[in-house]
Amino acid sequence: DSIVVGNLDGILVAFLARHGRGHFLNPSEIPVQANIAALKSLGVEHILSFSAVGSLREEIAPEHFVLPSQIIDRTKGIRPSTFFEGGAVAHAMFGDPFSTSIASVVEKHAPASLDVPLHKDKTLVCMEGPAFSTRAESIMYRSWGADIINMSVLPEAKLAREAEINYQMVCMSTDYDSWREEEESVTVEEILGYLKSNAERARKLARACIPDLAGLENPVKGTMQHGIITAPDKRGKQAMENLRFLFPELA
Repeated sequence: DSIVVGNLDGILVAFLARHGRGHFLNPSEIPVQANIAALKSLGVEHILSFSAVGSLREEIAPEHFVLPSQIIDRTKGIRPSTFFEGGAVAHAMFGDPFSTSIASVVEKHAPASLDVPLHKDKTLVCMEGPAFSTRAESIMYRSWGADIINMSVLPEAKLAREAEINYQMVCMSTDYDSWREEEESVTVEEILGYLKSNAERARKLARACIPDLAGLENPVKGTMQHGIITAPDKRGKQAMENLRFLFPELA
């Protein structure tokens, strides 16, 4: 979809609906490389991302908000997940996939912006989808120490890191996935109901956070563009041209 750029109290803000306005792209169809590259080309330094999630913990009830700090990748390798390919190899540090500075801003504004709890330092599973988890899978993720599950954080977070954009996802619980053996599995109707109630909360929280985000330093700036380990004479011409779209100063 197209990126909407606006001015909020003198701050330039870019908005992009990852599934397209009208939600016509399933999670595996989202052109994440193009989305992140387009945001980078506009000069975006920080991404505050929002996503619906299923809860794997009793205490994270529907409508609650969550700040994840870790990710478990359960996608299937069908989503393009790097800008560094085709003869230009680099390896991003991804031990801490989210931004502590953006998370701190969200924590600061959550009490005044939200009428529901905000959970922090949680582990997010990213599954391929578009079908939801089986009950066995949901129970397995709980045994791994995961707290929430979605289909959107990857490769979004990885590509943002490669593009040197400071990134944090804010998750909004819509259901208990399918691990509760005494209950029926989640339904689409349930999820849509909670999505609607959480949308206004997300807008209010984002509005409160934006002025502080604009003043943040970008801790990942400069971490990738000089990290290509491929020998200069082995670098693919097209690969380097593609990377110069992200990093115009790249030699």
